[in-house]
Amino acid sequence: MTEEEKDTLSTQPKEGGGGEPETEDLGAAGKSLADALRVSFVILKIIMIVLVIAVVGSGFQTIGPDEQGIVLRFGKVQIVDSEGGVVLGPGLKWVFPFPIDELVKIPVERRVNLPINSFWYFQRPGEVLGQGPRQRPPGPKLNPVNDGYALTRGERRVAGLEGLGAQGDDYNIVHSRWQCHYKVDDVYRFFKNVFVTDPKPGDVYADLMRESVKPLLQSCFEDAVVRTLVHYTIDEAIESKGAIPDRVQRLVQEKLRAIESGISVVDVTLTEMHWPRQVDDAFRAFIEASQDAKTKVIDAEALAQTLLNECAGPVAREMVKRLRQGSLEEGHLDPYWEQLAGTAQSIIAEARAYQTTVVESARSSADVFLQLLPEYRQRRELVISTLYQEAMREIMANFDEKILLAPGAGSRDNQIRILLNRDPTLKIKRNRNEETAPN
Repeated sequence: MTEEEKDTLSTQPKEGGGGEPETEDLGAAGKSLADALRVSFVILKIIMIVLVIAVVGSGFQTIGPDEQGIVLRFGKVQIVDSEGGVVLGPGLKWVFPFPIDELVKIPVERRVNLPINSFWYFQRPGEVLGQGPRQRPPGPKLNPVNDGYALTRGERRVAGLEGLGAQGDDYNIVHSRWQCHYKVDDVYRFFKNVFVTDPKPGDVYADLMRESVKPLLQSCFEDAVVRTLVHYTIDEAIESKGAIPDRVQRLVQEKLRAIESGISVVDVTLTEMHWPRQVDDAFRAFIEASQDAKTKVIDAEALAQTLLNECAGPVAREMVKRLRQGSLEEGHLDPYWEQLAGTAQSIIAEARAYQTTVVESARSSADVFLQLLPEYRQRRELVISTLYQEAMREIMANFDEKILLAPGAGSRDNQIRILLNRDPTLKIKRNRNEETAPN
């Protein structure tokens, strides 16, 4: 069809019409359709651009200052740096949107508190919250099904079983409550070896992590408490609260390190330790008796130390220790004799002075006898008589009254009458002389 024919047809009126040309209707409809299609394509482009921006923007995620992240690509841990590291630090990060990549954010600086009440006696919820009576009276017997407890070693050692670790045959029961604070210090090991429930929409990973870790950590903690308390007596467990938590923390950390959990135990606190309530009266009486015994022992040791210091000085205890060891070699205690003080030093000084006096006196007597020896050899009876008279003169000089009885020749019925203490002042004078005499 030629252009002229098209023009002719376009100018012909429609049948039954009002005389409007058909070309006007077709042109308006085409134009409206074209405009509609053009707007639709523009809107579609905008939607696609928005979708692309939304998809790309959804890959931006923020890791908090107390968190570290691990990227999972189709469920597999993704290496994120050239050195083979898989852990992302805090800050704004971009990963491929889900389901290609998944960013798992794990809190590492947050300290999580885990209370351990499995070794405490049974309490109702109201008693735990402080509602109602503070504490119910204990039953006549401990119920091992409901009441938690741990065993401590006995006071006595079992002969012949020391090498097997048996410390005693009378184990005791104690109740205890603990607080354990921990945190994640190795994100990769924690994610790899510790099960955590998959988060659902609206779930907080930190809460899921705490609930998932609780059974593992509680099991390790309970095992450590049992292994620790069995090495202590009940007195040591109640009185010494410093060494026990340290040992429990060390055992828990060793177990967590052995399974490569990536969890670090920050601290362990023993909040309360108590003996069974069923024997409360007897145990309190035992504690009072033990404290009284310890007080007496301390007083006795202080008295012993005081007496030793007064008698011999600071070196006395070491000297007593050496003497108790027995089988001392000759001269082994010589260095200690020179260090003695107090009464012992005075006695030693007096003994040495007496020794010197005796030796000098013996030496002087020996010199005298040596001088008399030539005279004795020439005039034996005269020397003996002279010595006798001097001895008698020295002996008689100590008596206030002297009575000499000359032997009677041939007299058999001689009588001796002595008036004792004829002079009353003599006894008083003698007592006064004894009191004023130097010791």
